[in-house]
Amino acid sequence: MPDYRRNRVAGGTFFFTANLLDRRSGLLVEQIDALREAVRQVRARTPFHIDAWVVLPDHMHCVWTLPKGDADFPGRWRAIKKAFSKSVRIGEPRSPVMIRRGERGIWQRRYWEHTIRDDRDFAGHVDYTHFNPVKHGLAEHPAEWPHSSFHRWVAGGLYPAGWMGGSGEPPETGERR
Repeated sequence: MPDYRRNRVAGGTFFFTANLLDRRSGLLVEQIDALREAVRQVRARTPFHIDAWVVLPDHMHCVWTLPKGDADFPGRWRAIKKAFSKSVRIGEPRSPVMIRRGERGIWQRRYWEHTIRDDRDFAGHVDYTHFNPVKHGLAEHPAEWPHSSFHRWVAGGLYPAGWMGGSGEPPETGERR
């Protein structure tokens, strides 16, 4: 079995990508209220700051900052996935092994994680997060996508309302780094 090593930095800031098992599914946006509730429940028990988040039909990207002295993002992801899965009606295809193990078959087992190194890295990953609906052809402008913290960033004056309108993908961002 592979030894997946996570860079656990207490109080660190991290970029994540979490995917549904069925990448053709629209479950995350179809059940956006259940996902939001799962995140609220987990944050109530184990707080973390949401710097940026975008939810697309089959995957999501987010940037979190953990509290000082806390490095347990794996526990938070496990709890979010579990709470969301419990709130969604069973109906997804499952193998006999998954059924025997009591697994749902909603999420890919792993998620992608990147430790944010500096302000430039942070800005690039936040931009990648907010631009992702445009990258996937779901919107022509980040402001058109409703399931994004982009709107909070504009309201807070961190982005101009027309940010990235009509231009290409931001350079040096996201999973390519």
